[in-house]
Amino acid sequence: MHIVLLSGGSGKRLWPLSNEIRSKQFIPIFPQRDGTYLSMVQRVYRQILRADAEARVTVATAKGQVATLRGQLGEAVTLSVEPCRRDTFPAIALVSAYLHDVQGVAGDEAVAFCPVDPYVEDDYFAAVRELTDLAAQEDGLFLMGIEPTYPSAKYGYIFPLDKARLSRVGSFEEKPTEEAAAAYIQRGALWNSGVFACRLGYVLEKARTLLGGAGYEALLAQYEAIDPISFDYAVVEKEPNLSALRYAGTWKDLGTWNTLTEIMEVPSIGDVTMDEGCGGTQVVNEMDVPVLCLGVRDAVVAASPEGILVADKRCSSYIKPYVERFTRAAMFAEKSWGSFRILDVGEESLVIKVTLRAGHAMNYHSHAHREEVWTVVGGHGEVLVDGGRRSVRVGDVVHLPVGCKHKVEAAEDMTLIEVQMGTDISREDKIKWSEPESGAGGRAAEKARGSDEA
Repeated sequence: MHIVLLSGGSGKRLWPLSNEIRSKQFIPIFPQRDGTYLSMVQRVYRQILRADAEARVTVATAKGQVATLRGQLGEAVTLSVEPCRRDTFPAIALVSAYLHDVQGVAGDEAVAFCPVDPYVEDDYFAAVRELTDLAAQEDGLFLMGIEPTYPSAKYGYIFPLDKARLSRVGSFEEKPTEEAAAAYIQRGALWNSGVFACRLGYVLEKARTLLGGAGYEALLAQYEAIDPISFDYAVVEKEPNLSALRYAGTWKDLGTWNTLTEIMEVPSIGDVTMDEGCGGTQVVNEMDVPVLCLGVRDAVVAASPEGILVADKRCSSYIKPYVERFTRAAMFAEKSWGSFRILDVGEESLVIKVTLRAGHAMNYHSHAHREEVWTVVGGHGEVLVDGGRRSVRVGDVVHLPVGCKHKVEAAEDMTLIEVQMGTDISREDKIKWSEPESGAGGRAAEKARGSDEA
């Protein structure tokens, strides 16, 4: 089974745990026996492989999510990267061209396309595999429709022509009022899950017709000029040969705090104390300070370096317009090598806690407008500064003047306090270099500014 996971967008409805870099699918919220937590994307990835151990999974994502995906799913994960966000049809066209031109998937092979962030059980991916098998046998587009459990105004609706498990589709309706949704359900309508399967050549032909090209390199070159448009508007609602497979299992779109807290297996995550007067309240604390809740009912409390949310659950779905007013840069981000957390922001300084996973390293890079001081506070490893290597351990301090080339490699889990100093501190002030072993200290062919990999 070929399956594409669509992982794009930014997370504003789950602020402060999500931001422009860390979308909702990356939030660790599912407890494991060893005391760690899985994110939604990790959970979904494991579920796919349980349903089909031979499944070939490709994640279509934005540039800013690359490091996080590799950090959570491993360096070997297959990614198709958008250079900028252009909604679902361009993203699906690009990943389809990537599968065909780069991965060698034939045009007559069936592929399933799924959002990365629903909360589902394993039988959902068994249904996705069934959908893919149907697409391999017939031309056209095959959708997965979810049997509604209540009249929701958050979802679009599919109207099958009959109530068979697999039925031709008659029409669609966008997000209705709850009253209209109740009437739709009486007529046999299904929630539109955003899941579909088809032969790869189908999408390539749509890309050729609507975008003027289907080749990967051609689409990549023109991507920024493409007008944003959803796959539903561009393709699905105009397709005459359309069928829907009914799915009646567990399915939740975890797009808001209200829905996310419904599936939390524990009342709190992190350093949280709640008294007996608390009821129907969930707390997630990613800070290094305790959170105390007394007599708080039917609420969600979330604390992270990005901010603190305290909201009645009934109001938690309406935070997006408030969050959009915030202009503060992201204070936390996961990288392919670990993570960083901003501790303090001054007029000409920035203090960051950097965590590197054992065996990982930053890219070899320099800064044109700032100097840095690294203090090792946990673990040990090796630094490379202007071609010279040396070991570092707890207590060691490394001074990095403006323009020097540097990186750090972690021999074990390693923690640094990084102090950046300068009059022009920015994410864009970063130049990647080839290492002396491979490039004799010369300039790398690529100059990357604000790279997600560094």
